[in-house]
Amino acid sequence: MKIKAIRATVYEWQGRTVPPQQNFCTNPMNALPDRGDAMASFRFHSWLVCEVETDNGLIGLGNCALAPQVAKTIIERHLAPLVIGQDPWDTEYVWQRMYRQTMAWGRKGIGMAAISAVDLAIWDILGKAVGKPVFKLLGGRTKAKIPCYASKLYSQPLDALAAEAQRYVDAGFQAVKMRFGWGPADGPAGMRRNLDLVRTVREVIGPDRDLMCEAYMGWTLDYARRMLPKLADYEPRWLEEPVIPDDIGGYAELRALGSVPISGGEHEFTLYGFKHLLDAGAIDVIQYDTNRVGGITAAQKINALAEAYGIPVIPHAGQMHNYHVTMANLNCPLSEYFPVHDVEIGNELFYYLFDGEPEPSDGSIDLADDVPGLGINLSQRHAASFRVVS
Repeated sequence: MKIKAIRATVYEWQGRTVPPQQNFCTNPMNALPDRGDAMASFRFHSWLVCEVETDNGLIGLGNCALAPQVAKTIIERHLAPLVIGQDPWDTEYVWQRMYRQTMAWGRKGIGMAAISAVDLAIWDILGKAVGKPVFKLLGGRTKAKIPCYASKLYSQPLDALAAEAQRYVDAGFQAVKMRFGWGPADGPAGMRRNLDLVRTVREVIGPDRDLMCEAYMGWTLDYARRMLPKLADYEPRWLEEPVIPDDIGGYAELRALGSVPISGGEHEFTLYGFKHLLDAGAIDVIQYDTNRVGGITAAQKINALAEAYGIPVIPHAGQMHNYHVTMANLNCPLSEYFPVHDVEIGNELFYYLFDGEPEPSDGSIDLADDVPGLGINLSQRHAASFRVVS
């Protein structure tokens, strides 16, 4: 079996969208005085689908949500010539071939996201080739079901926030994640508003469910130092991405305070990036995304490294590529789940593009033992709402 073709297609959403409101979610633009549409560069309404085809007719699906048009160019011009003609079972060799040939300009960011899309498609092929789900190729089932935390709860009026949190409680979720709306430029008044958000959600979910809080790279180290003691009273399971991802020293300093666990890694890449975080004692929880970090081939190495350090891995976003990795690793105790919703930030597009994504039942999801590969297929249900970008 050899790889004979690679296709990268960008699907741009043309359907209904819900524009985020003011102070929807903190982000790196919060550090600037003129934020404009602060979330503009962090919303994505297009998605890349990578199809890898073998000479015996198997087609594997991978995907990439970061700068998909750039990723398409990388896949078609730089990665496809390296991969076509290779044996898909040689996963390590093929991955290293892509990684090392693009090292001068790749390594992190969109270059690694493009590699991830190809790698995911190759693993989908391998599962289909043997009639097994991908998690069975990675170590098999380590849990009966995967507990999930409902991940939305963006900044909004407190009554609406409380009502949304109550919906997740009623649906059986034992953990939820919320976002902050204010950052350093908003001063003490913004701090109080952030704490109002946390208090509202905690009062709804009670003391026996986990509450996760996300700053999405929107705070400075000084601001985070001031916020952590105030947050500690609400017992968050973690504070996610309090500062920009390059500030590894800042992560380590916040973690050393010991008041609130610190999580991160959504914007880190490859085994080496996570070794730096772990050696620095920077995080309590790793949160890579398999379709950014280098694909399943890279994710499995990071999982093994994290386990040796005693640091759990809880991949960013739901989606099947992350669920398979989580199911196969004991050190991945739960999964993030984005509730299906109108297209807002763009994470929702996965549900519109693909069939096969499992829905939680009583706050948990399961993966079938008899569905080969990643278990997803391109959906026709919403095809009319997408435009194919050439």
